[in-house]
Amino acid sequence: MVAAPKPEILAAFQAAKGFMPLDEGLALYEAALETGALGLPLLEVGTYCGRSTILLADAAREAGVSALTVDHHRGSEEQQPGWEYHDPETVDPELGVMDTLPTFRRTLYRAGLEEHVVALVGRSPQLAKIWNSPLGLVFIDGGHTDEHATADYEGWAPHLAENGLLLIHDVFPNPEDEFTGQAPYRVYLRALASGAFTEISATDSLRVLRRTSAGI
Repeated sequence: MVAAPKPEILAAFQAAKGFMPLDEGLALYEAALETGALGLPLLEVGTYCGRSTILLADAAREAGVSALTVDHHRGSEEQQPGWEYHDPETVDPELGVMDTLPTFRRTLYRAGLEEHVVALVGRSPQLAKIWNSPLGLVFIDGGHTDEHATADYEGWAPHLAENGLLLIHDVFPNPEDEFTGQAPYRVYLRALASGAFTEISATDSLRVLRRTSAGI
């Protein structure tokens, strides 16, 4: 039987700001639980307000490892003012720019998961460049331009341990189905073409790949 989060964790997930549907969240949780057995940290790129972080962190707690989450907290392209996915509540009233960090911290506090998460606040490529430890899971859900999605893949996928899992969100093979661009789909194809990954599951737009060799 597939493990599921406790009701209070699911309630916190569904109450949090964010865009991940429940079925994809449960697939993330299952993958995080599995790779937690490697004893290595679980990392996501693209925190926003912490909706997916709740499930990642709860799985990390169950496995006795840390959840890491990377974001500059100024919002991705489609979340800026004037765009469809902009939320005025995430704008700093003094500076007039997006700042999702306070909402993210409230999300973790309400879920009782603060001590299980390390928030890495900064640009993904800069943080990846100075990172030097193996990871059990990398979940790519940051910027959806080719520049940003590619940088996230190139920066973090090499840090995955053997048998670790690479998760890519918002993979839309059909252009008419996408809502922010097909960059994640192109990253997904690149990962498969590298020969370093084998796909193990697909849940709507979430793809789960296992690292099976060193070359990326």
